[in-house]
Amino acid sequence: MVETLATELIDLVGSAEVELRAVDSTVAAAKPSPDVWSIKEIVGHLVDSAANNHQRFVRAQEGGAFAFPGYDQDAWVRLQDYQHQAWVEVVDLWALYNRHLAHLIRRIPSTALEVPCRIGEADSVTLGFMLEDYVVHMRHHLQQIRVRRAA
Repeated sequence: MVETLATELIDLVGSAEVELRAVDSTVAAAKPSPDVWSIKEIVGHLVDSAANNHQRFVRAQEGGAFAFPGYDQDAWVRLQDYQHQAWVEVVDLWALYNRHLAHLIRRIPSTALEVPCRIGEADSVTLGFMLEDYVVHMRHHLQQIRVRRAA
């Protein structure tokens, strides 16, 4: 499972990175409305997701059940101000962070996949579920970007 997920993540990042680099920085920064994230902010959110999940993927392997705090996604995007960061830097950070996560995922032993993890007030899930959900979450937002670009 971990090898498959890591390979899927690497492939996803490789193809999406090409697409993202083709987006003009003005288009990446365009906000459909003041309360809707720009493409740049969506990718910034994916960086935040990588950062939060990095901690989860490592700490869950340290032993026993783990409880992790949730995070206010809008606040993270706003406080880090991805909107005013260079587009190429946001893409670079996202791509490199996810390549590192793929490297980490490949090394997770199968015995750790059943470790129960709770995020915020949500029901407990396994580390294996969190790994799969991470890729699903990324696919969702990359599709959101594709739809936005096509509009």
